[in-house]
Amino acid sequence: MDETLDEGPFFHGTKADLRVGDLLTAGFRSNYRPEVVMNHIYFTALRDGAGLAAELAAGDGDPRVYAVEPTGAFENDPNVTDKKFPGNPTRSYRSSAPLRVVGEVEDWTRLTPEALQAWRDRLAAISADERAEIIN
Repeated sequence: MDETLDEGPFFHGTKADLRVGDLLTAGFRSNYRPEVVMNHIYFTALRDGAGLAAELAAGDGDPRVYAVEPTGAFENDPNVTDKKFPGNPTRSYRSSAPLRVVGEVEDWTRLTPEALQAWRDRLAAISADERAEIIN
């Protein structure tokens, strides 16, 4: 792990029902481009950022935010860092190594139905744009 990136704590948003000690791994379909199988697992140091990811995640389960710890090296998420936002203001990261669940976080900010729909509309427009690719 590169200590210069961020010291955490770190969070991952999903609709999966996980337990302390579970490992989150790469190799699943993107929530934003389901035709793409991801080579990395993504996480953030912002609890509400993980909450947004949980709300937008594929699946029928309840959105959940988990505190996680990287088990290996990680890097800034190139899908948002510098490409969309100079530096890393979203404190978003990715790793090819698993993330270990260390607990569930209950105190994150839920989106209003209108805000959630606005995000879904924005992502649908991005997904329809052939130029908008995921750096995998």
